Amino acid sequence: MANTWVLVINCGSSSIKLDVLDPSSGERAKRGGRTLSGKVERVGKPGCRFALGEHAVELDSADHAAALARVLPEFLEGIEVAAVGHRVVHGGARFNRAVRIDEAVETQIDELSKLAPLHNPPNLAGIRAARSLLPSLPHVAVFDTAFHSTLPTRAKEYALPAKLREEHGIRRYGFHGPSHRWVATTAAAHLKSDLRDLRLITCHLGNGASVCAVEYGRSIDTSMGMTPLEGLVMGTRSGDVDPGVLLELLRQGTSVDELDDLLNRQSGLAGLSGVGNDLRDIEARAAEGDEACRLALQVFTHRLRKYIGAYAAVLGGVDAIVFTGGIGENSALIRHRTLQRLEFLGARLDEDKNRDAKLSAEAPVAEIHEAHSRTHLLVVATDEARAIAQDAAHLAKLDDQVERGLSIPIAISARHIHLTDEAVEALFGEGHQLTPRKELSQPGQYACEETLTVVGPKGQLDRVRVLGPTRGKNQVEVARTDEFKLGVDAPVRDSGDTKDSPGVTLIGPKGSLTLESGLICARRHIHMTPADAERFGVKNKDVVEVAIDSEGRDLVFGDVLIRVSDKYHLEMHIDTDEGNAAEITPGMGAAMLPDNETFQDGMLIPTKGTARLRLRSTRFD
Repeated sequence: MANTWVLVINCGSSSIKLDVLDPSSGERAKRGGRTLSGKVERVGKPGCRFALGEHAVELDSADHAAALARVLPEFLEGIEVAAVGHRVVHGGARFNRAVRIDEAVETQIDELSKLAPLHNPPNLAGIRAARSLLPSLPHVAVFDTAFHSTLPTRAKEYALPAKLREEHGIRRYGFHGPSHRWVATTAAAHLKSDLRDLRLITCHLGNGASVCAVEYGRSIDTSMGMTPLEGLVMGTRSGDVDPGVLLELLRQGTSVDELDDLLNRQSGLAGLSGVGNDLRDIEARAAEGDEACRLALQVFTHRLRKYIGAYAAVLGGVDAIVFTGGIGENSALIRHRTLQRLEFLGARLDEDKNRDAKLSAEAPVAEIHEAHSRTHLLVVATDEARAIAQDAAHLAKLDDQVERGLSIPIAISARHIHLTDEAVEALFGEGHQLTPRKELSQPGQYACEETLTVVGPKGQLDRVRVLGPTRGKNQVEVARTDEFKLGVDAPVRDSGDTKDSPGVTLIGPKGSLTLESGLICARRHIHMTPADAERFGVKNKDVVEVAIDSEGRDLVFGDVLIRVSDKYHLEMHIDTDEGNAAEITPGMGAAMLPDNETFQDGMLIPTKGTARLRLRSTRFD
């Protein structure tokens, strides 16, 4: 089968990385025995040059546009490229998935430069240059921040005044998203598990470093924040610093620009060690007795170990800890030091496996845990270029997969309760059977005459409807406003996934029942038959977005799960808070559209009175 080649462009402030690869197989294109993976260095400066293996071209201080104009024709000679994927560091709150690039998207990336002044401008320069040189190809922006769009409010907000946060877009966004997503998916495949069943901590360790808590396929916390400066100790970045230190430096006369340079370019491993940011040099000097280098290693691994412990608590346990990136994949010493004293998590390092761990294209995963370790310890080769290529290829072909004008009914699901047979008898009396009151849209399901009182630590909900038939486990589904009234913190979960969720007390006419777990906020989802899924071009457990226009209350529902079964009836389910937020009225429907539709202010513009569904490029199959 012929390869489908995708060009991946990653423009930094002073460099451009170019790769041509097949997103399905990961195979890199070659010409004359040379792999098409090259890099332009010192962009805009004397000595600017393009290197492709041993082949080099001097570019005479070329900027991004001039460098790409010089390099791309020869680089792509004889290669038919189907799409171009561009890495963009900051997508802000607007872009929570990869998007097809047009002039409106370019403008919005430019507007987001205030959040990433060192990254978005060169990203955008590369996009504009490449679109000018390759105008007939679909260009796709893949955002570092997109994978972290699922961060819950408690993880993404800073403790600053609301007005300040809203005016300046101040919140935690997270970065290295393609890498965290790639290694989490690869780790799940290696463990022969569905990613949606795993709790993972992924550690991307390179000159830039971040750690991510991945709960059932979704990022729920990450160490980088509004900018890539927060979190771990990095090559030249400080990571977490007491803000009081920065205020004191400003009071003593340090300028904002000097402070920026200090934190981003003079700190981290380089600042601690005094010998630069190359970990290999620091490890060698530390082995020779250099105390500053030893301190650099101690601070680096202590900070990382602290985040791992914190994220294990956030996740309520961890199935695997994953190391990736230049340092994570290659430094046995860093892995050893980091994993010390984590036996309480069931993480038991095998020192021999750790020292011998080597990754390759044929073996991209290495296990470094002991045989009886409860927590898997993995080293996984990241491939951000392939992750970007997959997103680009997927969006490029979406038009061919999706019919237009297909309608999906939207239903608002009020708070409700699912009970076991035993719970029914405990609450309503021995031998009691649920009494159907009204059939629901999903075949075989019905609302019951029975209602219960749900009691939490701070309040209660009266007359909460029970749904039938009975199930194998008890489950209470509420909206966000309900959990505040109850005084609980309910996780967003797929129906039936109640592990590590909080409990409540149910009070019925014949008794009460205290649940140790079972309270959730149901994840937005769409029920489909297999025939529906084929028509819409989606598969079971795909994730989609729905953009809604309802007379002034436009919004986008992200992270909507596709659920496919021949027992289902086509319908989208959201809770009452979400329905009220969008002013959804009875009879509203959703229509499947490809991703390259009109955007305005970062949102898809739907026809009045309808919602539009678009497939995210994130896949887990």
